[in-house]
Amino acid sequence: MAYQGNTNNRGNREQRPVSDNFEQVLEIRRVSKKTSGGTNVSFSALVVTGDKKGKVGLGLAKAPNVADAIKKSIRLGNRDLVQVPLSNGTIPYETKSKYGAAKVLFRPAPKGTGIIAGSSVRAVVEAAGITDIVCKVLGTNNKTSNARATFKALKQIETLAKKYQLLKAAKAASK
Repeated sequence: MAYQGNTNNRGNREQRPVSDNFEQVLEIRRVSKKTSGGTNVSFSALVVTGDKKGKVGLGLAKAPNVADAIKKSIRLGNRDLVQVPLSNGTIPYETKSKYGAAKVLFRPAPKGTGIIAGSSVRAVVEAAGITDIVCKVLGTNNKTSNARATFKALKQIETLAKKYQLLKAAKAASK
């Protein structure tokens, strides 16, 4: 983790950490709830975090103000990370995933294709460090559902890669 010095004239006593991770706010929503005492207003934030080297996380949190909701969702996103196996900047397998009404289809793409995907899917895929992929979102335009379906698809790819490695190791051990 790199450190960025303080910009004021007090010298270099105070230093704050600068994160090397990729963090992007996908959506902020104003949420209100009617109670007997009146209306409670809070904000929900959907944030994607990653290191652009295969690790990606997704966080959704609510708080009374926007800044706290973003901090909370970043913390939740960093807690639940998925390690996506990358092969030449793309995914190794084609996969489909469904979350609620959202359906996503991922296909590996040759080098130079770029990221062909919608907004929330693109952000999650970029945070994972994937540079070439073809995605299709079906069913809904809801950013939260699409991001969660994407995250679920990346989890599927992670488990498929682990299974393949175990099978490969078992086959090598039996010879």
